[in-house]
Amino acid sequence: MRHYRVLIVGGGTAGIATAARLARAKIDKVAIIEPSPTHFYQPLWTLVGGGVVQRETTARPESSVIPPGVDWIRDEAREIDPQSRRVVTAANGSVGYDFLVVATGVKLNWDAIPGLREAVATPYASTNYDYDLAPKTWRLIRNFTGGTALFHMPGTPIKCPGAPQKIMYLAADHFRRRGISSHAKVVYGSAPPSIYGVKEYAAVLERVIERYGIDARFRHELVEVRPATREAIFRTKDGDQERRVSIFYDLLHVAPPQAPPDFVAASPLAGPGGWVEVDKNTLRHLRYPEVFALGDVAGTPNSKTGAAAWRQALVVADNMAALLRGQEPAAQYGGYVACPIVTAYGKMLLCEFDYSGRPTPTLTMLNTFRERRDMWYLKRYGLPWFYWNLAMRGRTLPLSYGDRTPLLGHAAQEATP
Repeated sequence: MRHYRVLIVGGGTAGIATAARLARAKIDKVAIIEPSPTHFYQPLWTLVGGGVVQRETTARPESSVIPPGVDWIRDEAREIDPQSRRVVTAANGSVGYDFLVVATGVKLNWDAIPGLREAVATPYASTNYDYDLAPKTWRLIRNFTGGTALFHMPGTPIKCPGAPQKIMYLAADHFRRRGISSHAKVVYGSAPPSIYGVKEYAAVLERVIERYGIDARFRHELVEVRPATREAIFRTKDGDQERRVSIFYDLLHVAPPQAPPDFVAASPLAGPGGWVEVDKNTLRHLRYPEVFALGDVAGTPNSKTGAAAWRQALVVADNMAALLRGQEPAAQYGGYVACPIVTAYGKMLLCEFDYSGRPTPTLTMLNTFRERRDMWYLKRYGLPWFYWNLAMRGRTLPLSYGDRTPLLGHAAQEATP
């Protein structure tokens, strides 16, 4: 059985960023288990669905992001056994570890909603949560001539929870630019009770909803799709009475329910919902101190975004490096989330907040509590450049704003209660 000082399960944003930071800290005998030959920058899939970029620009060979000195075990993890400190793979047997990092991301759970899988196979429905389907989203928007365009937001945890409304705003703006807004009814079927959970940003987005004349239906949970009749069935409540609401669609964008991979959910590391149980500040497992988890699979009470995964990677790498050197881990994660919400072609609202739900803007020299054109360029060009050239290489920019350096800086030493 091969044995490593640090074994990372998952070669996405969280796993690669952690490995790269460990490599820069001169930690040896590190390996990544990842079966995919391709690494994706998923935040740009919104702009693929909006017809701004080609999907191929979001993909690079996985081999190009594996840090020098880190072993790539190109295989599937099948079982995690924290008692014996090993991970069982599909083709390479068991791999042992001193420390384990779980960074698997999530799976798209298409079968959680009856008819959802069948719906996206028709010419009327798509999603930006899939590399192969995001270009289809743009075809549907581009070819739309009128009717009901329905955008779905679930109430269960998903990665990039702002994505369902981002593509809705781009679609509404596209319809306006083409002069067909009077023939288009844009509906937002959302399980959450409001457009956004942070009031300062919700106030801005409510004005965006009003500007486009979007029919926002909150507390509507999608429970079934009937592709043959193009109906989306939502469960909602009228007082104490639960009822079903059917919405006909000519265009449907869905956010498929998401869940931890089966082998993670079935492991002793899992807590409620199958998410890995960790201390929300140190990202260390609550029962297995040699295990850390971060990114979408971690059971932390914050939104699952790429910026959150990057910020968590700084903390996990710093804490693990300290442990390997016989020191006490000091880095803590305060729940920082960045959610860049495009509100039109050429406009973006940068939402940043922490565990407390209070805004934590990092670009303090700018007013980021409004839609901005320069933030659009940050989304389109700046963040992808930062991702490929710095984040995936374990580097940061020398920027600091008080105690907060979450998006581009080093791990903070101060946690939010």
